[in-house]
Amino acid sequence: MENNAFVFETAMKRIEEIVYALEKGDVALDKSLALFQEGAELIKQCSNALDNAEQKVTMLVKGEDGPQQTAFDGDNI
Repeated sequence: MENNAFVFETAMKRIEEIVYALEKGDVALDKSLALFQEGAELIKQCSNALDNAEQKVTMLVKGEDGPQQTAFDGDNI
């Protein structure tokens, strides 16, 4: 993923693959450490992407009188 643009969904899929490989337990120690490091970096990138998305949503929800508190109801999506 170093040469490609970051895509959240692709990163999440790769994290799932890494978790699966590490949970299986049949990966050599060096490879396990490399996978763990890759996963940690992807998690950091995903967290940053989610933080940015949250900031954008907050900006979109702001009215002229400042932020408006609205309850999120996940059932309405």
